[in-house]
Amino acid sequence: MTDPQTAPRHPGLGHHLRSLRVRLVAVFAVVALTTACSASGIAYWLNRDGVLKRAQNTALNDFRGSVSRNVSSLSAHPACAELTYLAQQVGSSGLNYDVVVVDPKVTGCVASSNPTRFTEAHVPAPLRGIVDVPRPVTAGQPYEYHLYWQRVNQDGPYLVGGTRVVNTDLTAYMFKSLATERTDLNTLGWSLAIATLLALIGSALIAQAAAATVLRPVRRLGEAARQLGEGRLDTRLEVEGADELSDLARTFNRTAEALSEQVAELSAREAQSRRFVADMSHELRTPLTAMTAVTDILEDEAESLDPMIEPAVRLVVSETRRLSDLVENLMEVTRFDAGTAKLVADEVDVADLIMSCIDGRAWYDAVELDAPRGVLAVVDPRRLDVVFANLIGNALKHGGSPVRVKVRQEDESVVIEVSDSGPGIPEDVLPHVFDRFYKADKGRARSEGSGLGLSIAMANARIHGGTITAANSPDGGAVFTLTLPLRPEEAAQ
Repeated sequence: MTDPQTAPRHPGLGHHLRSLRVRLVAVFAVVALTTACSASGIAYWLNRDGVLKRAQNTALNDFRGSVSRNVSSLSAHPACAELTYLAQQVGSSGLNYDVVVVDPKVTGCVASSNPTRFTEAHVPAPLRGIVDVPRPVTAGQPYEYHLYWQRVNQDGPYLVGGTRVVNTDLTAYMFKSLATERTDLNTLGWSLAIATLLALIGSALIAQAAAATVLRPVRRLGEAARQLGEGRLDTRLEVEGADELSDLARTFNRTAEALSEQVAELSAREAQSRRFVADMSHELRTPLTAMTAVTDILEDEAESLDPMIEPAVRLVVSETRRLSDLVENLMEVTRFDAGTAKLVADEVDVADLIMSCIDGRAWYDAVELDAPRGVLAVVDPRRLDVVFANLIGNALKHGGSPVRVKVRQEDESVVIEVSDSGPGIPEDVLPHVFDRFYKADKGRARSEGSGLGLSIAMANARIHGGTITAANSPDGGAVFTLTLPLRPEEAAQ
């Protein structure tokens, strides 16, 4: 089962939103949208102001001129019919506006060119209140009354103008519809909105092209970095041009070259070190074989030797065997490092293999085995025996009996747990228990072990396609868990 904390994270929506391509497109789009909206807004308001001013000035000038031309035909005391006729005459110009004429002396009269639609009541109150207010006469303004106007919305946009007719008691009001101008401005607004949208689309396309130009070298650089990380140290980038991306490619090539040289040097040193250890182990093996044979004889005769000599003889025997085990472990390590360790796999019952390991080392009184028969696995019995011997031996040496070995099958794997009754493993030691030559007690210059046992056990587990984990049990004691596939890939092929 995959640990949720270490499960690979696949790039999702958040990753794509943070990509350089999306950010470039977003920046171009924001700039284009801001520019287009600003330009369109300025153009719209300038055109709106121009259109409305032009329509307003034209209508007001025509209204003033028409009133001046037609008012002279009125009698001194006009009746309501005459006022209505005046309103119709003033409004009959080609600009198509309605007129209301008010005479305070003629009460109850609705003098309007369109009485069903406009009367004095439709004139805005502020406009009615100001048109009859006289102003000082000056050299620049010879008339006592001015023409005032106001834009209102009365079932549509209207320009309402009003003025007191000079030399009379009459007040004339004009109602000019601005619906045509509003339609034109709406059309202009839609045109500018479409232009803004096209500018946005164009900017996105330009951003895509720019992103492709920028990201293509970046993508090549990323691919080259991945190849370099996979160990292809001959990976180099083609350098074209003299821009910043070309400088980046040159820097990458120089870095890859330096890395390749350093890795080659380190590999040569490592190979030399492995060769030295292997040669040394082979050279030591021959004299150690002879020494072992002699120490076996000395051990058999130790009891008949002088009591002063016997401890020295037993020490020589013990150290010779320890040295022989160390040389064998070093040779095994060099085989793993050189990649020459191979599986000699056979289908065996895991319970039988563990029982054989326990019986062969006379551990049956100190080990509790819970292993159901019938769990068959394709393994290398010799290598797996080394793993069991290391795990159980360490549990007996450092944890104390009883040591419990439990076997269970999980899907296509077999799990072997080796737990002891000791104090457990210190938390600062747990990450290093499988390191070579690592010993928990740094103060001890010597110990019975070589510090290679657990690292060799881990290497043997991995060559089977499995692994070993170390932990502390909640009930006390250390727990080593060996997990192996029932059929390793090498055997399956």
